[in-house]
Amino acid sequence: MRSYGSQSMVEPLRRVLVRRPDAAFAVEDPGQWHYVDRPNLDIARQEHDALVAVLRQAGAEVIYHDELLPVHADAIFVHDPCIVTDQGAVILRMGKALRQGEEAATARCLDKAGVPVLYALHGTAMAEGGDLLWLDHDTLAIGQGFRTNAEGLRQLREALQGLGVKVLPVPLPYFGGRDACLHLMSLISVVDHSLAVVYPPLLPVPFWQHLKDRGFQLVEVPDEEFATMGPNVLALAPRRCLMLRGNPVTKQRLEAAGCEVSTYKGDEISLKTEGGATCLTRPILRGE
Repeated sequence: MRSYGSQSMVEPLRRVLVRRPDAAFAVEDPGQWHYVDRPNLDIARQEHDALVAVLRQAGAEVIYHDELLPVHADAIFVHDPCIVTDQGAVILRMGKALRQGEEAATARCLDKAGVPVLYALHGTAMAEGGDLLWLDHDTLAIGQGFRTNAEGLRQLREALQGLGVKVLPVPLPYFGGRDACLHLMSLISVVDHSLAVVYPPLLPVPFWQHLKDRGFQLVEVPDEEFATMGPNVLALAPRRCLMLRGNPVTKQRLEAAGCEVSTYKGDEISLKTEGGATCLTRPILRGE
């Protein structure tokens, strides 16, 4: 029986990696991390525990990444240091300098969970998981911005060539600049094989057209819900979604498109820190 493989954003979530907030998350200098405010650790842990309960209720085995990382506040966002393919993990190389060093710890955690390393980015390559979006089992869209560079794209293409995966580059806008966190998945989440929630004003036109050519139905996030991470939606299964509480219009539009939508309270773990449901989880195994 398979224990890893997640070349999909939407197949039923079976195994998932998370990291419970620890002392490093309650940063003394929020501005250094581009946080809105210092997280309250006790409340953050309560919010995270509630999110994990939703994952378990959906049928996922939850694996905790608990290696001590004392100066890595963003390590709670386990989505970013790797992706997990059918043949093992690709360990990425973080584009945010403060996050460099998380990669090796994530690789050790995955090894304990029985996930081998297929490839590790190296040299000048940079790529973060939030820029990597599976459009189908054999197509990976890669956002190129401040967190993922051309060498990262080249090495990812090299890492995935033996799996028959096609790589689709997606140039990202400048938007909030180098310090802000704008990933490709800040703009789009795929919630079924032909359904995505998107924020069109920042989507590159060729990528928007590519989605339409593929037959995607696009659920649009209103301007007022972009700042509260309306586009950041985790698929627990096709059209079964988890998103941050406080985005009622996006939630209603997803439900009108036939989705069952759960929400979580994320005042500390999300709204203060630029990371939503997808960021807080790293799928290890998806499938029937």
